[in-house]
Amino acid sequence: MSRSYSPDLTPPWKRSVPAPEVPAERDLVVEEVVTGFCGAVVRCEKTAEGFTVSLEDRHRRVRVFPMTPGGFLLEGRPVTLVRPAAAAPASPPPPARTASGSVAVRGARARVALPSRIYVEGRHDAELVERVWGDDLRIEGVVVEYLEGIDDLPAIVAEFAPEPGRRLGVLVDHLVPGSKESRIAAQAGGDHVLVVGHPYIDVWAAVKPSSVGIAAWPEVPRGEEWKLGVCRRLGWPQDTRDAWRRILASVDSYRDLDPALLGRVEELIDFVTA
Repeated sequence: MSRSYSPDLTPPWKRSVPAPEVPAERDLVVEEVVTGFCGAVVRCEKTAEGFTVSLEDRHRRVRVFPMTPGGFLLEGRPVTLVRPAAAAPASPPPPARTASGSVAVRGARARVALPSRIYVEGRHDAELVERVWGDDLRIEGVVVEYLEGIDDLPAIVAEFAPEPGRRLGVLVDHLVPGSKESRIAAQAGGDHVLVVGHPYIDVWAAVKPSSVGIAAWPEVPRGEEWKLGVCRRLGWPQDTRDAWRRILASVDSYRDLDPALLGRVEELIDFVTA
């Protein structure tokens, strides 16, 4: 049996339109339609009968009203107050990072030094490693020492006497095939020794030029003292200590270093803490 359809013939202008819903946010000013009480929302609560809203008028008087459909006027228009959406929980702050990019361990004390060590060629190498990896090294208990050159590296390694649980990692400047450094490094290897290096003549050049504020590290002819040659070509005072302070101050994190150095230092830390 078919059903008859009876269209709504009520003119549109006579049809009732539901009052729009408005969240009862704190300090929203509305008027209650029955009593004419006008005030700002101070709280919204759930009761056994439903939700209520508390309004405070300009005389600091507070009255509580049920949140009935169309029961309030907002700027002269009927509205239905509804409970505000619960605020989303605040996202936890991102974890603090060390200069090397590792997650910082808050309140951690330096660990007692391990028997293993990392050796680097010179003072500047040691200071740069400390600036970027210092927090990580203290957590791991790794001590970094500098050698003032690696000409005697095989003897230094033998004196250290690496063994299981007492490893030695060595960072070498200008470790490229055919160099004097590569020949010395080849003599200093062993089961508990890891010798790695970066390709630069000096660790200065492992700092990104953009971080120092220069276009590039200048070319210095062989036979000329490299650091002084750099200072001359950059127009810096002929004081390598002052130049190094300037370079070191430009390093805030691992982002200021070339990956050729970053990877090698991380490799050494992993080796001596394994």
